[in-house]
Amino acid sequence: MPLSFLTADRAFDTNEDVALPHDDRDLWRRPYRPGPWRVGVAALVLLLASFVLFSAIIIAATDSLSAAGVVFGVAVVMIACALRMLRMGAWVSAHGVRRVSFLSTRTTAWQQVASVRTVQQPVRWLGLPRTVQGQALLLVRQGRSAETGSPLLTTHNADFLAREEAFNRAADAVEAWAGEYRRP
Repeated sequence: MPLSFLTADRAFDTNEDVALPHDDRDLWRRPYRPGPWRVGVAALVLLLASFVLFSAIIIAATDSLSAAGVVFGVAVVMIACALRMLRMGAWVSAHGVRRVSFLSTRTTAWQQVASVRTVQQPVRWLGLPRTVQGQALLLVRQGRSAETGSPLLTTHNADFLAREEAFNRAADAVEAWAGEYRRP
Protein backbone atom coordinates (compact mmCIF):
# COMPACT_ATOMS: atom_id res chain seq x y z
CA MET A 1 0.00 0.00 0.00
CA PRO A 2 1.68 3.24 -1.09
CA LEU A 3 1.60 6.03 1.46
CA SER A 4 1.15 9.10 -0.71
CA PHE A 5 1.86 11.56 2.10
CA LEU A 6 5.39 10.18 2.49
CA THR A 7 6.47 10.78 -1.08
CA ALA A 8 6.90 14.02 -2.87
CA ASP A 9 6.43 14.32 -6.58
CA ARG A 10 8.96 12.08 -8.27
CA ALA A 11 9.24 14.63 -11.05
CA PHE A 12 10.85 17.12 -8.65
CA ASP A 13 13.72 14.68 -8.22
CA THR A 14 14.10 13.53 -11.82
CA ASN A 15 13.32 16.53 -14.02
CA GLU A 16 15.19 19.67 -12.98
CA ASP A 17 14.25 21.63 -16.15
CA VAL A 18 10.56 21.93 -15.35
CA ALA A 19 9.67 24.35 -12.57
CA LEU A 20 6.22 22.90 -11.88
CA PRO A 21 6.13 19.20 -12.80
CA HIS A 22 2.60 18.04 -12.06
CA ASP A 23 -0.19 16.05 -13.62
CA ASP A 24 -3.20 17.30 -11.69
CA ARG A 25 -2.86 20.85 -10.42
CA ASP A 26 -5.83 20.54 -8.08
CA LEU A 27 -4.26 17.84 -5.90
CA TRP A 28 -2.51 18.96 -2.74
CA ARG A 29 1.13 17.91 -2.85
CA ARG A 30 4.21 18.46 -0.75
CA PRO A 31 7.03 19.66 -3.04
CA TYR A 32 9.68 17.90 -0.94
CA ARG A 33 10.21 14.67 0.93
CA PRO A 34 9.82 14.51 4.69
CA GLY A 35 13.15 14.87 6.45
CA PRO A 36 14.99 12.14 8.33
CA TRP A 37 14.22 13.68 11.74
CA ARG A 38 10.49 13.65 11.10
CA VAL A 39 10.49 10.13 9.68
CA GLY A 40 12.74 8.84 12.47
CA VAL A 41 10.55 10.19 15.26
CA ALA A 42 7.42 8.84 13.57
CA ALA A 43 9.08 5.43 13.19
CA LEU A 44 9.99 5.37 16.88
CA VAL A 45 6.42 6.29 17.86
CA LEU A 46 5.08 3.52 15.60
CA LEU A 47 7.54 1.05 17.12
CA LEU A 48 6.38 2.02 20.59
CA ALA A 49 2.76 1.71 19.44
CA SER A 50 3.42 -1.86 18.31
CA PHE A 51 4.62 -2.73 21.83
CA VAL A 52 1.53 -1.08 23.30
CA LEU A 53 -0.69 -3.09 20.93
CA PHE A 54 1.11 -6.28 21.94
CA SER A 55 0.55 -5.42 25.60
CA ALA A 56 -3.15 -4.83 24.83
CA ILE A 57 -3.35 -8.38 23.48
CA ILE A 58 -1.66 -9.77 26.59
CA ILE A 59 -3.96 -7.75 28.86
CA ALA A 60 -7.01 -8.97 26.93
CA ALA A 61 -5.90 -12.59 27.33
CA THR A 62 -5.03 -12.36 31.02
CA ASP A 63 -7.11 -9.53 32.49
CA SER A 64 -10.25 -7.60 31.69
CA LEU A 65 -11.33 -6.51 28.24
CA SER A 66 -11.99 -2.96 29.46
CA ALA A 67 -8.35 -2.50 30.49
CA ALA A 68 -7.25 -3.94 27.14
CA GLY A 69 -9.58 -1.49 25.40
CA VAL A 70 -7.96 1.46 27.17
CA VAL A 71 -4.48 0.29 26.21
CA PHE A 72 -5.67 -0.32 22.64
CA GLY A 73 -7.06 3.24 22.57
CA VAL A 74 -3.68 4.60 23.68
CA ALA A 75 -2.02 2.69 20.82
CA VAL A 76 -4.52 4.10 18.30
CA VAL A 77 -3.79 7.64 19.53
CA MET A 78 -0.05 7.00 19.18
CA ILE A 79 -0.52 5.77 15.60
CA ALA A 80 -2.66 8.80 14.75
CA CYS A 81 0.00 11.12 16.19
CA ALA A 82 2.74 9.43 14.13
CA LEU A 83 0.71 9.77 10.94
CA ARG A 84 -0.06 13.41 11.68
CA MET A 85 3.66 14.07 12.24
CA LEU A 86 4.33 12.67 8.78
CA ARG A 87 1.71 14.95 7.20
CA MET A 88 3.14 18.13 8.74
CA GLY A 89 4.68 20.67 6.37
CA ALA A 90 3.82 22.91 3.44
CA TRP A 91 1.48 21.63 0.74
CA VAL A 92 0.68 23.38 -2.56
CA SER A 93 -1.98 23.12 -5.25
CA ALA A 94 -3.67 25.38 -7.77
CA HIS A 95 -5.97 26.53 -4.95
CA GLY A 96 -3.26 27.87 -2.66
CA VAL A 97 -0.69 26.93 -0.08
CA ARG A 98 -1.50 24.88 3.00
CA ARG A 99 0.55 24.84 6.20
CA VAL A 100 -0.13 21.66 8.16
CA SER A 101 1.00 21.70 11.78
CA PHE A 102 0.44 19.04 14.42
CA LEU A 103 -2.87 20.39 15.72
CA SER A 104 -4.09 22.68 12.95
CA THR A 105 -4.13 23.28 9.23
CA ARG A 106 -4.17 26.73 7.66
CA THR A 107 -4.91 27.22 3.95
CA THR A 108 -4.22 30.47 2.12
CA ALA A 109 -5.58 30.99 -1.37
CA TRP A 110 -3.10 32.25 -3.96
CA GLN A 111 -5.27 35.36 -4.46
CA GLN A 112 -4.55 36.34 -0.83
CA VAL A 113 -0.77 35.98 -1.20
CA ALA A 114 1.25 39.17 -1.74
CA SER A 115 4.63 37.43 -1.93
CA VAL A 116 6.56 34.31 -1.02
CA ARG A 117 10.21 34.93 -0.23
CA THR A 118 13.20 33.42 1.51
CA VAL A 119 14.70 35.52 4.30
CA GLN A 120 17.58 35.19 6.74
CA GLN A 121 16.24 35.35 10.31
CA PRO A 122 16.28 33.57 13.66
CA VAL A 123 14.33 30.31 13.32
CA ARG A 124 13.24 27.68 15.82
CA TRP A 125 15.48 24.63 16.02
CA LEU A 126 13.37 21.46 15.47
CA GLY A 127 10.29 23.38 16.62
CA LEU A 128 11.71 23.90 20.11
CA PRO A 129 11.81 27.32 21.83
CA ARG A 130 15.56 27.67 21.12
CA THR A 131 16.26 29.84 18.07
CA VAL A 132 19.25 29.81 15.76
CA GLN A 133 20.16 31.88 12.72
CA GLY A 134 18.81 30.30 9.55
CA GLN A 135 16.66 30.78 6.49
CA ALA A 136 12.88 30.78 6.40
CA LEU A 137 10.35 30.76 3.59
CA LEU A 138 7.79 33.43 4.48
CA LEU A 139 4.34 33.88 3.02
CA VAL A 140 3.16 37.52 3.10
CA ARG A 141 -0.60 37.96 2.82
CA GLN A 142 -2.29 40.84 1.08
CA GLY A 143 -4.30 43.28 3.09
CA ARG A 144 -4.06 46.38 5.15
CA SER A 145 -1.35 45.14 7.46
CA ALA A 146 0.47 42.86 4.96
CA GLU A 147 0.53 40.24 7.68
CA THR A 148 3.35 37.71 7.82
CA GLY A 149 2.54 34.49 9.65
CA SER A 150 4.87 31.79 10.84
CA PRO A 151 7.34 30.50 8.26
CA LEU A 152 6.24 27.80 5.83
CA LEU A 153 9.68 26.17 5.83
CA THR A 154 12.90 26.74 7.74
CA THR A 155 16.42 25.37 7.41
CA HIS A 156 16.27 24.05 10.98
CA ASN A 157 12.92 22.24 11.10
CA ALA A 158 12.53 18.46 11.12
CA ASP A 159 12.46 18.29 7.31
CA PHE A 160 15.54 20.34 6.46
CA LEU A 161 17.96 20.18 9.41
CA ALA A 162 21.46 19.77 7.89
CA ARG A 163 19.88 19.63 4.39
CA GLU A 164 20.41 23.13 3.01
CA GLU A 165 20.18 22.04 -0.64
CA ALA A 166 16.84 20.31 -0.04
CA PHE A 167 15.52 23.48 1.62
CA ASN A 168 16.59 25.56 -1.39
CA ARG A 169 14.86 23.18 -3.82
CA ALA A 170 11.66 23.13 -1.74
CA ALA A 171 11.64 26.92 -1.34
CA ASP A 172 12.17 27.35 -5.08
CA ALA A 173 9.31 24.95 -5.81
CA VAL A 174 6.88 26.80 -3.51
CA GLU A 175 7.98 30.13 -4.98
CA ALA A 176 7.40 28.75 -8.48
CA TRP A 177 3.87 27.67 -7.54
CA ALA A 178 3.25 31.15 -6.11
CA GLY A 179 4.65 32.77 -9.25
CA GLU A 180 2.35 30.78 -11.47
CA TYR A 181 -0.90 31.10 -9.51
CA ARG A 182 -0.96 34.32 -7.49
CA ARG A 183 -2.25 37.50 -9.05
CA PRO A 184 0.27 40.35 -9.40
